[in-house]
Amino acid sequence: MIYHETQQRCFTWLISSGLLIAAMAAPSHGQETTSFSTVSASQQSKMVKIYGAGGIKGLEAYQSAFLISEKGHILTAWSYVLDTDYITAVLNDGRKFQATLVGADPRLEIAVLKIDTDRLDFFARNTAVDLESGDRVLAFSNLYGVATGDEPASVLHGIVAAKAPLDARRGAFKTTYRGPVFILDAMTNNPGAAGGALTNREGKLAGILGKELRNSLSNTWLNYAIPMAELNDAIDDILAGKTRPRSVDETANRPDQPHTLHKLGILLVPDLLTKTPPYIDRIRNDSPAASKGLKADDLILFINDRMAESCKTLKNELSLIDQIDTVQLIIQRGQELLELELKLEEKN
Repeated sequence: MIYHETQQRCFTWLISSGLLIAAMAAPSHGQETTSFSTVSASQQSKMVKIYGAGGIKGLEAYQSAFLISEKGHILTAWSYVLDTDYITAVLNDGRKFQATLVGADPRLEIAVLKIDTDRLDFFARNTAVDLESGDRVLAFSNLYGVATGDEPASVLHGIVAAKAPLDARRGAFKTTYRGPVFILDAMTNNPGAAGGALTNREGKLAGILGKELRNSLSNTWLNYAIPMAELNDAIDDILAGKTRPRSVDETANRPDQPHTLHKLGILLVPDLLTKTPPYIDRIRNDSPAASKGLKADDLILFINDRMAESCKTLKNELSLIDQIDTVQLIIQRGQELLELELKLEEKN
């Protein structure tokens, strides 16, 4: 279901005044409300509040997440909030941890974090449910950053309005994800809600709440979640270390003649931060990068299926690739993901 921005503002006022939470807690349907309260409370221990980069130019420095293992693995949305070495994860009981980024898949707009603790309550991915139009759902998130410590996550009650491919809306809704989504009749598209958990009426995990998505043509918002069935394979790869940079392994073999950014014709932005994203500043003419159409302001996300978290990581990963081999890049240009292969020309 699509909502106008006016409705978003009304929701902001309701939740800031506490009326929405009060309305959700007020008994009005007898046993059904008791069941809703019980299910809502039973899932709170699985929710996580994430704090990181942001706080300027209207960018919120927080988002939502949930636990997917008892050992502290956390699933959240892949976003600018994670562009820092100091990601803070706050559990339902108020405990705070510095989270590390295990891996991400920007094509699915998800990331997996890890905190140093165990014996945690978590959503079981292997029992995740599918949903159909008309199914009743619960959406758990820290929308508007209402919860900062041991306060419970906000819970919205709604239904699945439709299950449809998001790529059908390409051009109107700008997003890198192109797969099926649950379109929700619940106002989940609010600041901080991205990365929250969508469950069925019984509290079983169904999907992850998507990022804020507005129609560029009509200025309306889309409330949606990505099904777990679309994410589980990628999560398994991340947990198995398949997206983790090889350069973190000090024992990795390094070729005598590796690739370099100079040989490929790529000049990155100045590396001034502890974790400067690898944006391209300039492309050298008549270079492999120029021949493949790389441009200034392109962001390099992956190199040979390994995450390029920063300029430093990208350079280190290149040092592990022999110059006779192909360099595979996944770049982000605006809201579009492109996959390119670069190879040095053989000298006669």
